[in-house]
Amino acid sequence: MDADFRTNFVRAPGALRHNPALVLNADYRPLSYYPLSLWPWQEAVKAVWLERVQIVAEYEDYVHSPSTAIKIPSVVVLKDYVKPQKRVAFTRFNLFLRDEFSCQYCGGKGDLTFDHVVPRAKGGVTSWENVVAACSRCNLRKGSRSLKHSGLSLRQPPRQPGAEELRNRGRKFPPNYLHESWMDFLYWDSELEA
Repeated sequence: MDADFRTNFVRAPGALRHNPALVLNADYRPLSYYPLSLWPWQEAVKAVWLERVQIVAEYEDYVHSPSTAIKIPSVVVLKDYVKPQKRVAFTRFNLFLRDEFSCQYCGGKGDLTFDHVVPRAKGGVTSWENVVAACSRCNLRKGSRSLKHSGLSLRQPPRQPGAEELRNRGRKFPPNYLHESWMDFLYWDSELEA
């Protein structure tokens, strides 16, 4: 069920269904892992034509103009390095990613919403340190009561994540589709298990 939830949460635009291009930063790392940095083939071809990217791998398919035939890129690398953001935006998606798409009360993986640990009715604020992912059942059970009065406990205390932490968490959730030409560029900098 959690895969369905994540798939519905991050819907791939229709243009990405056919021959998407994996976009790498100038250091050959994906711009993002979750959602994976993909461009529709049209954007990739345009960026090649404008000399903003280099082609690293290609599909077998071609796109034709009246005078040119170009193989559709499957992996492109930016010519200019894009510095990753240090600040992490407080969004529903980033909150769910921080909490690894699981309820912070019961560990459930589906039907997620978010919950204020200290309820807003009791002065709680909407911040990284007071909001957690929660399944609907636990959220209803807690209501506007404190943790102590609801009988629930947190699996881990809420805190603001770092940008690198969220990038690493995103690696745990590969997209439903991975083209074979992308594999050499994904997870190459992950720590190997002994």
